[in-house]
Amino acid sequence: MRRSVVKETHFPRHPITATVIACVVTILSLTLGILAVGVLVAVTGDSAHAAAAKPPTAAAAHSLPAQMDALLARTLPADAPGGAVIVVKDGQTLFRKAYGMADLEQGIRMTPEAVFRLGSVTKQFTAVAILLLQERGQLNVGDPITKYLPDYPAHGKIITIEHLLTHTSGVPSYTELPAWLPTWGIDLTVQQILDFTRDLPLDFDPGTRFKYSNTGYILLGAIIEKVSGVTYERFLADNIFRPLGMTHTAYGSNLPLIRDRIPGYSRAESTFVNARYLSMTHPYAAGALVSTIDDMALWDAALANGRILTPASRARMWTSYTLADGSPTGYGYGWGISNFQGHPVQSHDGGINGFSTAVLRMPDEHAYVAVLENNDSADPAPGGLALKLAAIAIGHPLPEPVTLTREKLDAFVGVYQIDSVTVRLVRRDGGTLTGQRTGRPAVEIQPTSDSTFIFPQNYVTGVFRRDKSGKVAAMVVHQQAGDELAPRTDKPVPALPVAAKVDPAAFDALVGRYEIAPTFVITIRRQGDHLFEQATGQSALEIFPKSETEFFLTAVDAQISFEKGADGRVTRMVLHQGGHDTPGARLP
Repeated sequence: MRRSVVKETHFPRHPITATVIACVVTILSLTLGILAVGVLVAVTGDSAHAAAAKPPTAAAAHSLPAQMDALLARTLPADAPGGAVIVVKDGQTLFRKAYGMADLEQGIRMTPEAVFRLGSVTKQFTAVAILLLQERGQLNVGDPITKYLPDYPAHGKIITIEHLLTHTSGVPSYTELPAWLPTWGIDLTVQQILDFTRDLPLDFDPGTRFKYSNTGYILLGAIIEKVSGVTYERFLADNIFRPLGMTHTAYGSNLPLIRDRIPGYSRAESTFVNARYLSMTHPYAAGALVSTIDDMALWDAALANGRILTPASRARMWTSYTLADGSPTGYGYGWGISNFQGHPVQSHDGGINGFSTAVLRMPDEHAYVAVLENNDSADPAPGGLALKLAAIAIGHPLPEPVTLTREKLDAFVGVYQIDSVTVRLVRRDGGTLTGQRTGRPAVEIQPTSDSTFIFPQNYVTGVFRRDKSGKVAAMVVHQQAGDELAPRTDKPVPALPVAAKVDPAAFDALVGRYEIAPTFVITIRRQGDHLFEQATGQSALEIFPKSETEFFLTAVDAQISFEKGADGRVTRMVLHQGGHDTPGARLP
């Protein structure tokens, strides 16, 4: 679960877009890491992990860990929340190391043995549990969910188990609902979680669209319990963790003592705070597991070597679902399905209070990476780190940025049409180039030559294509789910909003804390002539005046308005984001 006002959190979107903005009510939305349109991947050869590929030379093998260490040492400071990383190549551990702090209060350094919350990486275990039951003849992924959960309303539609696995059911995600926020600290039953959405209409007809739904994986957990006759926790322990020797992987309930489990942190301005409490009854089969990097490597080896699931089941799990219109979703069963520079990739991000995680496998190269961090505001996100580490491991490191003149940067500025409703705006701000996709925040673009570039937040690369005259004619983003081609249009780049001239002294009347939910507060602060907002567990962002009571943000697509009471004092704020107007009363 991850990130301002409000970056979406995961229990994770596909590793490409780790900083996509969502409505405030998704602050803990158990989403994944790479939301992208995928390519179909035929997964073969995993059982030959150790024998199929030639090992690197001794000199090359020595240099690869050094490159990885240099990258991670720059990314994970020694005095901040840290992480543990493992990279496996051809069945052998190529790199295994921990960075930063495991416990800031006790001054305990991170170790590779630390136990982390996995967030939405949990979903692949839920998917495997379903496939195990199918192999045993106890269910079929094509079955309607009403066969096992007859009381859950399908609203006249046929929702199959496969629709739940692939996020194509249309069932709304409970983590997007304002009613869910006040319950974070309360233990809830599975039925109570499902009650958040049971009476809501479907977002779309099953099988026609992809939309990440944590409710779908809650329903899968309920089906596992109904079919197996045991709890979700017990089924995974008996059928996956113990048989595979995953002795440090478990359902991460809050009460039991779990050896080597570490605390998680959130960023607050220039420091860190303990992450907000969330009852682990909430993420359940969508995000409640804990594990270590060593156990995650065991997990990948078991999948690769056929110790769990038949080849047919694994192939189905790692194949992108195809929608009714024939388009792939870039998501299989609990895994994002994509590619990197022509290399098939299966991956998933996770985010939950205090933790950010990512796992990534390149089956053709027999490479696996797990990045687990105890910081839910990790930047860059673990998904991007996992991709960069994998790129190093397979001998295709990502390019370094170069400095171009402002005149050369201006050649890239424009409006690039991705589809009928989606564009990417490329702007120059001083010596910096930014790109902004429709509905998302602007992010930096770093040139790596006079025609190629990289998004440093997630290490996605691309190229500006030129026509015969040398003019930039298109932008191609090499997303993990395939190349995204966006021809350049003749449309002018829309001007950014301009702040109104407001006496900074008027900001003083707005300063304070505004409660969006019992565990979610937005703090407004004045710093000189500037005003900033900071949401719980997130970085501070400047807000710019349209008037004395109306403000906008440039870092995210959101606005804030302040309302006054009869006495003229500001009594509440309203956050306008993602089509929602969310009020917050001013705290004393």
